[in-house]
Amino acid sequence: MSQAGVIDSLQFSGAASEKRGVLGTSELSRLAQMQGSTEGLEYHLRGGRAGSGRPCLRISVRGCVELPCQRCLDPLPVPVAVDAELQLAESLSEIAEADDDIDRVLASRRMEIAQLVEDEVILALPMAPRHAACGRERPAT
Repeated sequence: MSQAGVIDSLQFSGAASEKRGVLGTSELSRLAQMQGSTEGLEYHLRGGRAGSGRPCLRISVRGCVELPCQRCLDPLPVPVAVDAELQLAESLSEIAEADDDIDRVLASRRMEIAQLVEDEVILALPMAPRHAACGRERPAT
């Protein structure tokens, strides 16, 4: 797996930079705490400007995460396909006071790419992952 690294988000956005890589479970600690695992999530991060002219990051993530089924606890593969545009905000109050549907993140000189990818993946996962029909029935207690 690749080390994602750290970016200065405003500089990355202003230069329209790009970064690609693959992250595994060992680099996604919060996903591991959720008992999730992956053989690799491919990400593509691009800097640029949103339609409003504000600096933004565009992130795409593809792969599969295996989570425990909430019914039977057997592994459940969950496909991941994330495409998000995140406007860079200058302050937390700007994010809190926004009255629209635009996704925002706090601009930072030291933004961890793995953490950004992990945030978007966790948001895309189902709250209660379950098989459509579990393979075995648990005895009633």
